[in-house]
Amino acid sequence: MKKILLVLILSFFSISIWAQKDTDHWFAPMAGSLTNGNPKQALFLSTDSTVPFPVTIYNNNIVIGTVTISKGSPQTFDVPLNMMLGQNASDAMSVKTRGLYLHGDLPFFATYRFSETNHGEILTSKGKAGIGTKFYAVYAPLMNNTNTLNFTCGILATEDNTQIKVSGYEMTTWFYNNFNGLTHPTITITLNKGQSYIFAGYANKPGNKDGFIGAKIEATKPVSITNGNFRGQFGLTPPYNGEDIIMDQSVPVERLGNEFVLIKGMGNLLPEIEGAIIVATENNTEIKLNNNPVPVATLNEGEYYRVSAMNYIVNGPSHLNMYIKSSKNVYVYQLLSGTQDNDATEGFNYMPPLNCFLPKTIDEIGKIGEMPYSTAFNPPLFVKLNILTQTGAAVLVNNMPTTAAQGPFPVTGTPDWVSYSIPNISGNVTVTSTKAVTAGIAGGSGNLGYGGYFAGFDSVPVIKKTTGECIPGIVLEVQGGFAQYQWNLNGNPIPGANLNTYTPTQGGSYTVSITEGTCVPLTTYPYKVYSCLANTVKPLNICATGVPIAITPTFTNSAQIPVPATVQIITPPANGTLAVNPATGILTYTANAGTTTDTFTYKFCGNDPDFTDCEQVKVNITVVPLVLTDTTISACGVNGIGIFDLTAANVGAPLTAVKKYYPTLADLNANTAEIIPANAYSSAVPATVFVKVTTADGCTENAKITLQFFPRVVVMDAVLNGCFNENNPNTATFDLTAANVTTTIPSTRTYFPTLLDATNGTNEIIPATAYVSPNGFVYVKITSINGCFNFAKITLNVIPPKPSSTLIDQMICPDGFTKLDAGPDYNSYLWSTGATTQVIQNVPVGDYWVILEFNGCKTKQFVKVHPFPLPKIKKINVSNNTATVIAEGGTAPYQYSNDGFFWQDSNVFKNLPRGKNTFYIKDINDCAPVQTQITVPNLVNAITPNGDGRNDTLDYSALAYLKDLKISIFNRYGHMIYSSDVDKTYKWDGKIGGMPITTGTYWYEIKWTEPETQVSVMYADWILVKNRE
Repeated sequence: MKKILLVLILSFFSISIWAQKDTDHWFAPMAGSLTNGNPKQALFLSTDSTVPFPVTIYNNNIVIGTVTISKGSPQTFDVPLNMMLGQNASDAMSVKTRGLYLHGDLPFFATYRFSETNHGEILTSKGKAGIGTKFYAVYAPLMNNTNTLNFTCGILATEDNTQIKVSGYEMTTWFYNNFNGLTHPTITITLNKGQSYIFAGYANKPGNKDGFIGAKIEATKPVSITNGNFRGQFGLTPPYNGEDIIMDQSVPVERLGNEFVLIKGMGNLLPEIEGAIIVATENNTEIKLNNNPVPVATLNEGEYYRVSAMNYIVNGPSHLNMYIKSSKNVYVYQLLSGTQDNDATEGFNYMPPLNCFLPKTIDEIGKIGEMPYSTAFNPPLFVKLNILTQTGAAVLVNNMPTTAAQGPFPVTGTPDWVSYSIPNISGNVTVTSTKAVTAGIAGGSGNLGYGGYFAGFDSVPVIKKTTGECIPGIVLEVQGGFAQYQWNLNGNPIPGANLNTYTPTQGGSYTVSITEGTCVPLTTYPYKVYSCLANTVKPLNICATGVPIAITPTFTNSAQIPVPATVQIITPPANGTLAVNPATGILTYTANAGTTTDTFTYKFCGNDPDFTDCEQVKVNITVVPLVLTDTTISACGVNGIGIFDLTAANVGAPLTAVKKYYPTLADLNANTAEIIPANAYSSAVPATVFVKVTTADGCTENAKITLQFFPRVVVMDAVLNGCFNENNPNTATFDLTAANVTTTIPSTRTYFPTLLDATNGTNEIIPATAYVSPNGFVYVKITSINGCFNFAKITLNVIPPKPSSTLIDQMICPDGFTKLDAGPDYNSYLWSTGATTQVIQNVPVGDYWVILEFNGCKTKQFVKVHPFPLPKIKKINVSNNTATVIAEGGTAPYQYSNDGFFWQDSNVFKNLPRGKNTFYIKDINDCAPVQTQITVPNLVNAITPNGDGRNDTLDYSALAYLKDLKISIFNRYGHMIYSSDVDKTYKWDGKIGGMPITTGTYWYEIKWTEPETQVSVMYADWILVKNRE
């Protein structure tokens, strides 16, 4: 029934959604039947990346736009209608350039949302998981016989020169432009990258109801498929009211599975708008529902089964789900209604198969409730989020936990999966689970309804090639993000191949074993990789024309064995003949007379029946005649015999040639008495030997080798004289290289302590330029440039030191001078003073040396001029006006003086005046006198401490400036009764402890150190103390 449009009211509008996050997305085009006008279409792009990145959009390999997206900031891009929709019959069944390709640096979700009045749909990209080389077409059966409905299947090529074959549809199928299954049971097309081809047929042809469902699409390179109805009606009960756009992107067969759970949409169970279509890809595929052991159908390849809505089971409040299990992998498309009580709000969703390799997060789906449309939605959209996850998982929606009313609800038929329903969902949505999860929506507004799934791909990841076609150059890839990878070649693990990419090095069947959490590990479908045709260039030298040369094909890198029957000549030689023995595969080439160069090409293949390696060889021929030259070699002669290395004789043979040596030409011709080993042939001279040279090409030639000796090494003994070493005068340091021991130039010399060492090459003297030795001998081995050698002896003589016998140490007064004489027996003199004469004058006290040269050697001799030790005044004792000078040091006897002019032998000086006095002394050496000055104080010999103010105290406080001044008073028993150390006043009042002492005579001493001379002075005398009794 045709739908009616009322002003500002949308009717019968449904959307199907199932999205895959990836860096690359393709959208194949579709063909329309009859449009209602007001078309709107746009790309909706979203991502979980917090870092903004650009997405580039292409049509026919030309950039049509770029948008920048990030998490929380999804974007849309309006697409011209004719880039995705063929509106005329001529747009189908022919090669066009419709379709889109999107690329971003990071993974993102992409949906193509489009509408016209009363109709709309969302086409979701599966990313790289949606492209492949084998598909089966699916659409909703056409229940109304009208040309306003159709089926459509668009194919978009991702690479150039893609060969596509479509087959398996019914003979009663009628395509646009009068193509039909009877006249075209198989259709083949060729597409380049960005080109597309749309298969389509109207519903007014009875055979089109379901005749193209299950059609097989095979391509030589990956393609993207969009299939469905533009428009369709799939209700099972009459009168089949309403119609809608029913469309989704397909996936290749390697992405399929055999276990599914469907959560019912928004429609009633009648009139059977809810349900599913199942398409088999293999014969004898059993279909079971809700764990019923009895199959509801058994399908062969390309057959389909329509699942009734009555198979949904209530497992929660207003929550219905269904479990589908097949014995082999199948396509399952859910049929649903976007609103209740309206059979025109039809949806069409490709359903992802279940397993624990589903993603755990769906992040983020942008603008779920938005749709490009010509008017605003009224009332607002009501959307329900359906979630399917593994049992026991914790689920968050936009970081909020679910409630008990929202689930989980069991699934009849499997204990491993549960479902949720969350109403009133809108905006940007992120679903997170602790286990594998997929999610879909169902919603609508008035007469408008839509539904669909958002999830990452599950099931077996598929191996794709990212670059190249064959080995070398091809790179394989599977989906990233799993825990572990193991690449296998022909079923055997490849060591170290544990990433999601691999570069094959040999042909074979490649698979990947993938592990994720506690899931049972799975292995991908095989991907066959073949070696490229190997092209090699091989040079071949031959020694003569007219001689047949056999060439046996061998692989350069492959381990396969060449098959003789595959050897073929690609390019024959221009200057010779080339033939192949079909039984052996050996080629025989013969160069024409006068040929210098030639070239030819041949090809052969290996013996692997599945992954056959082939190699094409270009042979560059060069005719190189073998010409030898007689030569002479030499050896060192020892006692008339030499050891000759015959292999060193250069007779002009190629490096790869084989050489054999013989003592005579007759031996060579008879192949007898071959010289082995040829590198150590012992012979006298003069002599000759002969060599036979055979090249790799089989050419042979002879040459003569003459044997002779190298010139003999001439040697002579030598003598070296060396000056003594100061630290060890019995030795000298010799430069052995200065010895003239040979006239053979050039030559090398090595030195040894004994002749035995020289013979054996042991204990070599290193360095030879500074050899320390006493008188003795060393030996030198002289080796010529040719390796011949001889020995010579070097005599070593040590020249001893020669010190002066006249140069001795001297003693003088400290301020005196003397002379030093080294004697007349030397060739040169060098004093430490810089003088260069035999004698140096006016020499003061000090240490000196002189270097004496005699017969080329220098002796360094040291000499000292010592000062006489001077006497010194140790102390002076003063008693009244008499001083006794105590002297020490120097050399006695001493002489004394108190004026420096008159000297006396006595050390006692009397009648000295008070005050400062100077004393002089000198010893027997009569050097400058030593003097010191002392103070003779005004000495007191009586005090009367009676308090009358006269002579009350013994007062020497005026001497307090003297160093170490000390006054001590003793009684007649020798007991100290006063010491200035106590009060430091240097005054005594004739009391002890404050009490007057007894009148009497007391002994007192005054000591100090003269500040300038540091001479110790002591004054001592009796003092009378008279107290009142």
